[in-house]
Amino acid sequence: MKKLIPPFLLFICLLLMVAASLLIPQPHFINPPWHLTGLTLLAAGAAMAIWTSRKFRQRNTAIHTFRAPGTLVTDGLFRFSRNPVYLGFSMILAGVTLLLGVPSSLYILLLFILITDRWYIRYEEQEMEKIFGDAYRLYKARVRRWL
Repeated sequence: MKKLIPPFLLFICLLLMVAASLLIPQPHFINPPWHLTGLTLLAAGAAMAIWTSRKFRQRNTAIHTFRAPGTLVTDGLFRFSRNPVYLGFSMILAGVTLLLGVPSSLYILLLFILITDRWYIRYEEQEMEKIFGDAYRLYKARVRRWL
């Protein structure tokens, strides 16, 4: 699973959403023009993920899930969420879910959140505690995992 980094999982989920919406007959739960509200979520999620990756670059620390970070980033969006990149990715998928308006997309979104929460975030939290110790534990006690 170490080869399947989160951006690739996001891409796979996006492809699955589009393919399922095209190939599987299913009812639409949101109709035009209301489905366009998904564009707002998609844009906000993309902005959140991009902003966070820039923050990591500014701090000269690793954003890659399976590489050790050199700095504990706790400012900006990290004051509200310990995982703004994953939150952004989830918002992107939620936006696409609204745009497509089919149940299969919702299931894929939930699967992404489950995998991210149970696999990537748990792994990262263990590594952060090893690297940053009490500083990370204090941060973890102060800031929620998602929101």
